[in-house]
Amino acid sequence: LFIGIGAMIDFGPLLANPRLFLCGAAAQAGIFLTVILAVLLGFDLKDAASIGMIGAADGPTSLLVSQTLRSSYVGAIAVAAYSYMALVPIIQPAAIKLVTTQKDRSLGMSYQPQGVSRRTRICFPILVTAAAGLVAPASVALVGFLMFGNLIRESGVLPALTSTAQRELANLVTLLLGLTISFSMQADRFIRLETLMILVLGLTAFVLDSVAGVLFVKLLNLVSPRHPINPMVGAAGISAFPMSARVVEKLGQEADPRNHLLMHAIAANVSGQIASVVAGGVVLQYFANLG
Repeated sequence: LFIGIGAMIDFGPLLANPRLFLCGAAAQAGIFLTVILAVLLGFDLKDAASIGMIGAADGPTSLLVSQTLRSSYVGAIAVAAYSYMALVPIIQPAAIKLVTTQKDRSLGMSYQPQGVSRRTRICFPILVTAAAGLVAPASVALVGFLMFGNLIRESGVLPALTSTAQRELANLVTLLLGLTISFSMQADRFIRLETLMILVLGLTAFVLDSVAGVLFVKLLNLVSPRHPINPMVGAAGISAFPMSARVVEKLGQEADPRNHLLMHAIAANVSGQIASVVAGGVVLQYFANLG
């Protein structure tokens, strides 16, 4: 599934404006804040870490982490992760408007398309995999498959494999994944108070991700006022690609019909794809060996 996702992603907009890489990192804050909340509510540390990963806005990463940590709530986490990913167009506008003003949302950003060489596009997934392995070795499996999908796409010499990864393979794996997870959702293990708490915590994680992304960009604008970024772009730093970028574009258009933020938001959204799997690796690295 990660290979299929990677084969769909174009890193061009992100390479054209590397500053937006930071948005993807900042928007993962909700994961770790939710882990703390889950522990305070009485969840086991490994279960809390698994629940926090709902905030990655990445269903496969949430599932892999929860299964690797042997969480007791894999079914509930899967339902929350995929449900809130589908509800991004409803959740994010409210979260963004909570911490922005009309002036913030109408801030314009110019876009000048810049060509990115093929060599750069091919080297990028290789370098990202190597860097992620140094930062969080446990994330290599996650990042590696994602970057491998992008590598076969950018190489241009494997069109049949790229097409299969984007369509048949991704759809088949998603179907099998859903069937597998469904077996862990027996009534006596799913219809519980803890499931409701997980749904609430998952929603909290999504909101905190969006708010943290917006507030980070506001802080970035204070540090670097000469080239301001529309604060809403920070909210696109979650992994829900490309839904989150579309939300930012729509809100920007509502604030000012001349305001087009899609390409900037796509760049932040792509960085969120990478950051979410690195965050998953970090969680695995620090929680997998706990007793």
